[in-house]
Amino acid sequence: MDQVKIILQYILPKHLISRLVGYLAAARLGFFSHMLIKLFIKAYKIDMTEAKYEQARDYRSFNEFFTRPLKDGIRPLAEAADIIAHPVDGTISQLGAITDGKLVQAKKHNYSLQTLLGGEAETAAPFLGGQFATIYLAPKDYHRIHMPVSGILREMIYVPGDLFSVNPLTADNVPNLFARNERVVTIFDTELGPMALVLVGATIVASIETVWAGTITPPTGKTVHRWQYPATGPTAVRLEKGAEMGRFKLGSTVVLAFAPEQLEFLTEQQPGSITRMGAPFAKLLTAD
Repeated sequence: MDQVKIILQYILPKHLISRLVGYLAAARLGFFSHMLIKLFIKAYKIDMTEAKYEQARDYRSFNEFFTRPLKDGIRPLAEAADIIAHPVDGTISQLGAITDGKLVQAKKHNYSLQTLLGGEAETAAPFLGGQFATIYLAPKDYHRIHMPVSGILREMIYVPGDLFSVNPLTADNVPNLFARNERVVTIFDTELGPMALVLVGATIVASIETVWAGTITPPTGKTVHRWQYPATGPTAVRLEKGAEMGRFKLGSTVVLAFAPEQLEFLTEQQPGSITRMGAPFAKLLTAD
């Protein structure tokens, strides 16, 4: 049955399906939207006591519910200067060293950092020999992405691609999954050097957004697009640790990459560990 699920992902029109679902999720359908939200809450056992608005009727569309804000203070931020915080609620898929320009996807699969970041060696070079982490956001999770450390945006890259599911089954069976799916790459300058934060699209992910540019996809494209940002001035984008930087409308994955000799992941952080946005994730090695 698992193989059937994988084969279907290769042959189904994933972009078309995703856009149709996205249209439905964005529609304000009154009773139908509220019924769908209630069914989703029940199916995925979502803890709505954490949400700022707890009732299905509080949301005008499924997308509003899916990107729901949390109550103030529900995710305390690890504020210590030498601690890197988790950027999302989810589950750690893989983490560790970037070796020979490759990241671990699953037991049998590695993939190219350069390809993940849009194909240019210059973009990938600062992260060679560094550390990476991949975090999967399940449908039940909070779907806003936050900054693990303060940073100034240097570049954003839209990379066209496929829309395979990014669940564990697919990660175990589809080679180069995160480097072949549509994605938005963001590069920040931080106190621990450059940081790449990659928002990976997936089947029925209706939208990837950032707080500074709004919706990046859809529409989809066929070519890589790059946006450069200044370090200072009125158009500079500086985000503090814990600040929201983007969101998914329907579930997906984030991939983080850091420069060499800048951090070490805390020993309790392992593949399969549950993550909570703002909680301690790694320790800065260069702190005084």
